[in-house]
Amino acid sequence: MPPTRDPEAGCLIPEKGNWPVDPQDDQPLDEHRFWIDGCFDFFHHGHTGVMLQSRRLGSELLVGLHSDADIAANKGPTVMNLEERAAAIDACRFSTKVVPHAPYVTSIPWISHYGCKYVTHGDDITSDAGGEDCYRYVKRAGRMKIVPRTPGISTTDLVGRMLMCSKEHHIRSLRATIQGNEGRGGEEERRKRGKEMMARIREYAAAPNGRDEWVGVYDFAPKHRPLERRMSQLKAGEDLTRAQSHDHGRGTFEKMVPGLPPRPGQRVVYVDGGWDLFSSGHIAFLQQVAALEDEAGRERGWFKDEAKAQRIADTGIDYRPAFVVAGIHTDEVVNHYKGINYPIMNTFERGLCVVQCTYIHCVVFSAPFVPNKTYLSSLPSGTPDVVYHGSTNNMGSVADPYADAKAMGIFQQTPEHRFQDVNAENIVRRILDRRGDYEERQRQKGSKAVGEEAHRKREELAREAEQEREKRAREVERLFGA
Repeated sequence: MPPTRDPEAGCLIPEKGNWPVDPQDDQPLDEHRFWIDGCFDFFHHGHTGVMLQSRRLGSELLVGLHSDADIAANKGPTVMNLEERAAAIDACRFSTKVVPHAPYVTSIPWISHYGCKYVTHGDDITSDAGGEDCYRYVKRAGRMKIVPRTPGISTTDLVGRMLMCSKEHHIRSLRATIQGNEGRGGEEERRKRGKEMMARIREYAAAPNGRDEWVGVYDFAPKHRPLERRMSQLKAGEDLTRAQSHDHGRGTFEKMVPGLPPRPGQRVVYVDGGWDLFSSGHIAFLQQVAALEDEAGRERGWFKDEAKAQRIADTGIDYRPAFVVAGIHTDEVVNHYKGINYPIMNTFERGLCVVQCTYIHCVVFSAPFVPNKTYLSSLPSGTPDVVYHGSTNNMGSVADPYADAKAMGIFQQTPEHRFQDVNAENIVRRILDRRGDYEERQRQKGSKAVGEEAHRKREELAREAEQEREKRAREVERLFGA
């Protein structure tokens, strides 16, 4: 018997036992269960925005994810494969289930099988290879809900930054930008943009239901000028010894979003990084941190029935054994160590990606590259019980940034994971290795044409960055020893 096809969308309708994820039986339609679908190529805060607004409409949000082949046939090549994209969606605090291999043209039998009464999408148009609206059938059936599209970010924008090798998106000071004192345009425009940025941070810090308080957000203001800025402005013959003598962990924390504090019994965990192009590599690391903390909790009886009952009696809810604080380095720091036009996402964009992640409970913007004892001891959530970091090259640093955490006996290195090599450099390399395909995709999206000049510029900047990195390494070795 031939497989059943949706007579409208033309896609296959799986038989029982062949649906990509459970349940395998058709579910009754639920007005509080919503469906959203898309490519969700390397995850950014625009994706989070539409998912957040969709989750606010109901109690469940199922996310349909198109296959690599369907995206290539209708839109062009993906940067991230299906498994990597699924990991990013699954880690978003506002999604409740990921459904891979969802048809590119939204199919009523598919959404109905999973019990979703309505489909949500941004107020932009998504078309298939034939130029027709992908949501035409659900719109005709009266089962479509439109939410505002998040402005200022898209996959196309990010690919353009890589191909054009631009740095115009970088932010020098997040605090000054939010206050309207930094950025393009006049004073009124800057202040309006700053208010919108602050509102978005507050919204993305919400609980899984998209409304209640959840993630705490802070901005760290160091007492002394960042060492990286001093090093980048070093003049010939000038000695960094005085700058090195400053305690760069001293400073103040400005509360941006209150969030929830650590709950009774939770261990405070600290992780930090650039988090550029927030991807499956970052997520797999955070999953490892959660798993390691679960195991530590299991050893101290956290998951025993009586312990769970006591937590519910004391607080009204059950919760995991770890409270994870994520530090985010500034654009200036990331660019200092990585060069070229990194970070591809600015500190605001990277921060929103971290804030929305289900494994995060607190975020610190402008975190120092070296989390020394002073800084760790002054964190708003308290001195961490453990500092985790993966096996990386620490963005070219010679001195060990985690020396203090190790001396305090709280550092733990995570093992390698399945997405170990997925990072910003790897993603950019994927783009450049197939630049012709992505340039065509950019042209089709109406973006500015890019070509050999951009490639030449990137190579030139890469050479300059390597020379600067070697210069800094020699300087650090002179001051600290290899």
